[in-house]
Amino acid sequence: MTLTHSGASELSQLMEGTTAGALIPEIVRRGFQDLLEAEVSALTGAQLHERCPDQRSTHRNGYRERLLTTQVGDLSLAIPRLRQGSFFPSWLEPRRRVDKALYAVVMEAYTGGISTRKVDALVEALGGASGISKSEVSRICQGLDEQVKAFLGRPLDHARFPYVYLDATYLHGRLGRNMQVVSRAVVVAIGINALGYREVLGIAVGDSEAEGFWRQFLGSLKERGLDGTRLVISDAHLGLTAAIKRMFQGSSWQRCRVHFLRNLLSHVPKAGQDMVAAAMKAVFVIQAPDQVRAHWQRVTEMLRKQFPGAVPVMEAARDDVLAFLHFPQEHWRKVWSTNPLERLNKEIKRRTNVVGIFPNDAAITRLVGAVLLEQHEHWQLEGRRMFSAESMAAIPDLEALPALQISIT
Repeated sequence: MTLTHSGASELSQLMEGTTAGALIPEIVRRGFQDLLEAEVSALTGAQLHERCPDQRSTHRNGYRERLLTTQVGDLSLAIPRLRQGSFFPSWLEPRRRVDKALYAVVMEAYTGGISTRKVDALVEALGGASGISKSEVSRICQGLDEQVKAFLGRPLDHARFPYVYLDATYLHGRLGRNMQVVSRAVVVAIGINALGYREVLGIAVGDSEAEGFWRQFLGSLKERGLDGTRLVISDAHLGLTAAIKRMFQGSSWQRCRVHFLRNLLSHVPKAGQDMVAAAMKAVFVIQAPDQVRAHWQRVTEMLRKQFPGAVPVMEAARDDVLAFLHFPQEHWRKVWSTNPLERLNKEIKRRTNVVGIFPNDAAITRLVGAVLLEQHEHWQLEGRRMFSAESMAAIPDLEALPALQISIT
């Protein structure tokens, strides 16, 4: 772009009479404005005030103001109007007053667990004197929807997933015509593929952990290609276990030992809970499968004498809690509970607590999906296996595993 004598004179005056803090935003504003003028001149076929009727396609018709928030501050741009047709610069987006750099900052801050109020303060600290409203933060973050939708709907047939972890966490959202605040169940699934790497499989948002909801979610995973599952790890929620039994026929089910212990202790008087908890933890210290089962039986007999009300719980849950014994010993510590997924749920809670109440389920899916996408990409880039490929190859075939028998107490 050629700098005219008049333009050079104006720039010289600006440099002489302006502080450094005001000079840079003004130079950037003039640069943006020159880009606008060049683009509209190319569209109309003529420069401003140029007479060329043979080349001109239309005429200018004044300007409209547009505030653009950038990393050097708020810039007031004059966007040309046309007599026929419309013009909007290709390097801006309609209804968005934040440039691409700040756009990325806002999205990253939101998914990082920063409240919309703090995002406003962040934009101001980066030079946007006018800040940014909650509605604009939400509108910007809607750009995440496409990425999250692609991630949550991606095919899963690229690998087999011998281990699948399932769990749910609860968030607050608005629902119904009256926008009443209700509890929303967010169910999450992660898998360990045949090479020992972790992957986020999917999420769903619903009213509760009812069997129908879980079946629909698990069915969607299988439709996307989930296959090769040998062991499903979860708690003993009635709806979930019924759905697992229906959707993963032939697979084994590992009842989370942490959730089981809580359930067992609820049948033991408070005075005896520490003793029972210590005895149960000793079960999982033993290395030989036969000895683990024998110690389980000894704990059961101890309870029969002192706390008989807990015995039916022990007897009914024995095979489910000890399902890990049929798998490689190297895997036991990480498959006998849902702890790997619990840590992920804590991160979801940390990010979502700053929001408090979500306006709808789409907003929940957007933020939770973005958090899980970030975690999934971290796992991929990290390249660290949860289990070695050799130990994964030692997982027995489906036919060698006990049939899925779920008992709930």
